[in-house]
Order: sequence, then C-alpha cells, then structure tokens
Amino acid sequence: MAVDLAERTERSEGQELRCDAIVVGAGFAGMYMLHRLRGLGLNVRVFEAGSDVGGTWYWNRYPGARCDVESMEYSYSFSEELQQEWTWKERYAPQPEILAYANHVADRFDLRRDIAFDTRVLSAAFDEATDLWTVRTDRGHVARAPFCIMAVGCLSLPRMPEFEGRDSFQGRLYHTGQWPKEGVDFTGQRVGVIGTGSSAIQAIPQIARQAAHLYVFQRTPNFSVPAMNRPLEPDFVADFKARYPEVRARARRMPAGIAGMAIPERSALEDDPQERQRRFEAGWGKGGTAFTRIYKDLLTDVRANETAAEFVRAKIRSIVKDPAVAEKLAPRDHPIGTKRICLDIDYFETYNRDNVTLVDVRNAPIESITPRGVRTAAGEYALDAIVFATGFDAMTGPLLGIDVRNGAGATLADKWSAGPRTYLGLMTAGFPNLFMITGPGSPSVLTNMIMSIEQHVDWITDCIAHLRDRGVRRMEADPTSEDRWVEHVNAVADQTLLPKTASWYVGANVPGKPRVFMPYIGGLGAYRTRCDEVAANGYEGFRLTA
Repeated sequence: MAVDLAERTERSEGQELRCDAIVVGAGFAGMYMLHRLRGLGLNVRVFEAGSDVGGTWYWNRYPGARCDVESMEYSYSFSEELQQEWTWKERYAPQPEILAYANHVADRFDLRRDIAFDTRVLSAAFDEATDLWTVRTDRGHVARAPFCIMAVGCLSLPRMPEFEGRDSFQGRLYHTGQWPKEGVDFTGQRVGVIGTGSSAIQAIPQIARQAAHLYVFQRTPNFSVPAMNRPLEPDFVADFKARYPEVRARARRMPAGIAGMAIPERSALEDDPQERQRRFEAGWGKGGTAFTRIYKDLLTDVRANETAAEFVRAKIRSIVKDPAVAEKLAPRDHPIGTKRICLDIDYFETYNRDNVTLVDVRNAPIESITPRGVRTAAGEYALDAIVFATGFDAMTGPLLGIDVRNGAGATLADKWSAGPRTYLGLMTAGFPNLFMITGPGSPSVLTNMIMSIEQHVDWITDCIAHLRDRGVRRMEADPTSEDRWVEHVNAVADQTLLPKTASWYVGANVPGKPRVFMPYIGGLGAYRTRCDEVAANGYEGFRLTA
C-alpha cells in the first residue's frame, strides 16, 4: 500500500525534503500541475491546507453553492478518456458534484500520494547561492526545490469583517468560504446573512427555506440573472461529448474561454427599444452570464450598459411584490457586469416570503455585533446564527498570506504594496523560478477558470522542460517587460467600465487594499497567443541564467 506524502513527511518532521518542484495548493490548478510535471519525470511535492483535493470547491460547501460556467465546459480537457468517462448531471453543477469530480480526477491519476493534506505553507524563500526555494509549513516540514509554483487560487482567502463585538455573539458564526463539512441545519432559527454577493445570492434562497426567519443585511445590491438550471438530457450530453475536440479548440480562442459564449457584433444603441427588449428577453430566458455579451458595448459604453441595467431592474420590480423592497434590490451604483454578474435560482422571489426581511445597511450601517445579534443604526436584530457572505481577499490575498522572500530578503508583500506587478501573470520580477497559476495580470477570474488553469499549467510545464533541457538554473521576469505588461493590462482595462466600479476586481472589498484592476481583460484567446509568442521567441521578456 502506498504511503502518502503527508505520512512520509510526518515521520521525518524537521528533516529536509528535497524534490524537483514544489506546488502550493491542490485545487484544479495544483492537481493538473502535479500531473503534468510527473509527465516530465520530475519528483513533485504538493502542500494543501485542506483535508482533500478540490480547492475552492472543497471549502465552499454553503447551501446552494454552484458553478456559474456550464458543467460541460467547466472541466478538464487534457484527457479525452476523462472527458468521456465523466458525465455531468446538471447544466450548472452544484458544489457536491464538482467536488466528486475533483476526487475522481485525483483517484484516476493517483495524485494523492504526492500531496500533503492539512498542511499550510507559511513561507517560501529563495537562496541565490543554490538557486533553490525553501518552503516551510505549519507542520514543521522543510522542502527545497529549484521551482516553486503557486497554485493557491484566486478566491481562497475568506474575508471576515472586523465588526466590533463579533466574538461576543452567543450564537453560531459562519463564513460561506469556510462552511462546515457536516452542513448546517437552520430549522427554527433566526438567521442573519451579511452580504449580497454571489455566495449570498446562491445561499439565501436555500437558508430561507429552513430558517424561522431570515434577515438579509444588504449594503450594495447586486445584478443577478436566472441560471435557468436544468438536468442534462442524455442525448445532449452524448452529442456534446462527440463534439469535444471542436468545442475545446473554440473555447481556447474565445475571450472568456467558453465555446458557447458568442462574440456579439452589434451595439445596443443600434437597435430600437423594441428590438433591444426582444434580445434582452431572449437572453434572460436562456439564463447564464452571457447576458452581458448580448451586445458588444455593454461593458464599454455607459449608455449601452444602462439599457441592460434598466432591463434587469424592471425584472426585479416585476418579481418582487413589495415596491419598496424591489427598489432596494435594484442596483444603481454600478454598471451591470462591472462586478461579477451573479446567477441565481429564485433569489429575487425569496423576498416575497413572509419569513424574509431585507435590512438596508447602506442607510443604517451595522454598528456592532452584540451577544444577541446585529445592531445597526436603526436598531438591533436578535439572531441565533450569523452567516458572513463577505467574499474574499481576491487574487493577491492567498499569495501575500505566505511570507515569500527573494534571495535579497525582500518580500513579495513589500513589492506589491502598491498593487500586484507581474509579467503575464506568470512571474514577478526579482523572484526567480517562482511561478503563479492564474496570477494577477492574467485573464483568470474573467474566464472559465479551468481553461485558464490548463493554459498556465501547460505553459509552465513546457517552460520547465525548456530550462531543464538547456541547463538553465534560473529564470525571472525582466523588470522592463513587467512594467510594459502592467501598463498594457491597465490600458486595456481602462477601455472598459470595469475599473470604475468598487469591486473585488480592484480590491475595494478589503479596507486598505490598493485599488488596482487585477485581472487581464484582453481575453483568453489573445492572451494565449501572446504567451505562445513569448515562448516561441526563447521566452522573450524573461532573464534566463545558465
């Protein structure tokens, strides 16, 4: 029987573990990275804070958790056998099904034997004398390798607001990003949900069906469109699987990494109101995040965007019976799509329930958490449980949560104190042999994440093979190339409406975090072309030292 890495390293705690590459994280990025590096014959060690694989889908077990990319496309494409043997059940897969898929992948490719679970990486330091990274964990492990690859995810560091008195609450506190494995039964309880982002919009209808009463504390209303989720018919699945080669090839060229998402050619302002209404109704009826791609200028022109925003606001008014509640739920402080648009199942309908109360904390802010519940400027709400659906320290938080230092002792946190700086989102100047999967400055969260993950992992694997074959010991981003890439990322973002909104894309949900638009909005297809060109030109923009 094989002994997994966690057991082997625990036996030799305090001793040095030598390997060819260290991967931090065992979500979809870390698992595929391990699989590809094994294919090069490398000895790889993966450290994972959770008790099993799955990353985001391991931690986010809250009721209603579901992917917003259709399941037939939110899956690995690297193995035709894997594509054919796994059968998705719903249009948008729920968390348990996605986690089951991750476990299936880990079993099929025997990945767990090289993963240390329940092991959080505390630090990573580069030694210029040896060209090795030294990684230390909270279990006392010390591992050294020429390459360190951060597969920590973009949405993996939950943000818990520091409300006064939070720890005095006598009921139970939960965060959607750290949900108990055993689940939570809210039957008969008075529950408060703080936040109305994507996680809350998925969880609120589910919690409302259990709770004696649900109070939703909303500061900023969000745009949401129906998922129109449904079971997948066997004939549809069989046909899709038969077309996987062409579907995947198209997805890799598409801006969002989704084959089924068309590229619109018309402006919203070209159509008369009746034709726009018809197109918006068709998009609403179809469901899905493609709603903001009905017209080509919904994310670039304020007037065009307002036509879509008002359509959704009208839908909210038609669904929510109380006009005052409907107006509070209708977003007016940001263009639609400039925050990640949400998909829901009966979210707005939930506010028609007698046991649901919307609490406006924009006009009457939360002042404190008390032993009995939540106190706002308008009064106190007695609660038995509080759910924080307050999101994540996105994209940079998981990386900066590790003490990463280069050979001169400089920290990544210091370098990124004014915002993240990378070359292609793959490396950051001054930190040799440190790779990031879907790092800041790459398309990442604006795309089908698994498509972006595969592109990054394949590029990194080919790069490491190139370095090994040519005896190159050190690779790092050239500072000038990094500066130019950061300028390009900002220039492309500034052509859209997205940077103008206070979203987690710019770190606005974390007090004190620099306001920088972090993902690359130029699209996965264009980004893939640029990365391929860089590699074909001998890794142009990187410094390679033999």
